[in-house]
Amino acid sequence: MTVELHSDLAYRPAPAPREIRINTHPQTEIERRHKHSRSSYSDGSPLMSRNNSLTFRPAKRFLTGPDKTIAVINAAGRQAASFIRVATAVGYHVRAQMRNLEGVIATEVATNPNVTVLLGELYTKEKSKPGEPAQIDVSKNGPISGIGVNHNLIKELFRGTQLAFINTTFYGDENLIGEALADAAKAAGIQHYVYSSMPDHNTYNPDWPSLPLWSSKHQVEEYVRKIGLPATFVYTGIYNNNFTSLPYPLFCTALQKDGSFVWQAPFHPDAKLPWLDAEHDVGPAVLQIFKDGVKKWGGGKRIALAYEMLTPREACRHFAKGVGRPVRYVQGPIEVTVPIPEGYRCQLEALETLFTLGGDDPKKQPPYFGDLELENDCPKTALELWEGPRGLEEYAREVFPLEEHANGLTWMLEEEDEGETEPENNGNGNDYGVKSGSNHQPEEGHANGDRNHHQQQNGSVPRNGEYHHHQHQNGDRHDSEDEDDDDEDEGLVMRGPKREDEGWLA
Repeated sequence: MTVELHSDLAYRPAPAPREIRINTHPQTEIERRHKHSRSSYSDGSPLMSRNNSLTFRPAKRFLTGPDKTIAVINAAGRQAASFIRVATAVGYHVRAQMRNLEGVIATEVATNPNVTVLLGELYTKEKSKPGEPAQIDVSKNGPISGIGVNHNLIKELFRGTQLAFINTTFYGDENLIGEALADAAKAAGIQHYVYSSMPDHNTYNPDWPSLPLWSSKHQVEEYVRKIGLPATFVYTGIYNNNFTSLPYPLFCTALQKDGSFVWQAPFHPDAKLPWLDAEHDVGPAVLQIFKDGVKKWGGGKRIALAYEMLTPREACRHFAKGVGRPVRYVQGPIEVTVPIPEGYRCQLEALETLFTLGGDDPKKQPPYFGDLELENDCPKTALELWEGPRGLEEYAREVFPLEEHANGLTWMLEEEDEGETEPENNGNGNDYGVKSGSNHQPEEGHANGDRNHHQQQNGSVPRNGEYHHHQHQNGDRHDSEDEDDDDEDEGLVMRGPKREDEGWLA
């Protein structure tokens, strides 16, 4: 029986025998260089290049890390700790001033092998004389009797450094401390000085009041410009990390009986505000400023460091979606129910006055950064520096419950009804989140800063298996009765029980 074969392939006859030639000539130097030295591509082919793995393998190069050291102050604060985390991860060494060793952030910084810790205050305190009060509030704005500048510590801070990231705070005379830091940086030959500044609103509009804690930073910025330091100035938006259900003023998200949150603040519900996850995003952004250098960012350039422009209503929607609970915004006065430093109290009073000037018109609310051009730049320049920011929704979902639990709160451990959180409107214009299927009815009804509890503490700081003692205070150590009011309730403290699992800090 005849079988017919059908195929769509063309019939190819068997190849004719061919002679196989063996090369008996010695290999050339190029042929001996690599076993894949012969390429199927011609010399003129665009696929034929010196980096083609089939033609050429360059000699191995040994990569070295940065050989620069960076001076940082207030190293346990949000901004500084974020920067230290990323800078040391890529090989920079940091000389870090810290006020004390209390808290998980301070522990993280102090145990970092690429960090040298200088423990002590940037201010000095004279012993009280007979008849004078034993306690002095070092948070007051402006000159304070008996409070000076710790020049010895500041000089030691810049020893052997080439770069500096400086974020001054209101403890001590911020103007004098800021000027002393700038002078020491210039004397040390700092190549790039990045200062975390804020605006003096009164310089933009005489009808706008100055915010004391921000205007002092502005004065320091002007001094840095005056003495000619190669500097960049970053203006940080409202920290996502400011939110807490503890009764701290301005960003308290008060936990309600029904499990929802309420945030009350003086900002207009529909006025845009700049937002920033300081812990997550300050570090990578500032590191990129240093990597780009003064050629790109020097000359006193200002950078608005914020990655979201959200109204308070929008912020509550994002927060509700992240935390999985209803969150409602209420425009109202700042409520102070706990003891706070006097300097911060003055800041809050001025902030409430400033951000209610617009009345019912959100367009008339003064810009958060004072300069409308700087504010309109958000988040363009910030994204040029760092493209992986953590938004408010992600913060509320992944970090807020951890920080709350670290502060001894347990609401996140309670059983909750399952269901998605959807934004709705409560009838008076405020947005909040409501769980699907629920009948929830809400009740009627920056001061950016590093919130670290203060306790004067000098001691040993572990580094590379050794203990380095740094105590840079002029005069004797403070006695316990000399501790100031600034020891009390100056901000959010992560005081939860010591946990082995602290990886979230990184």
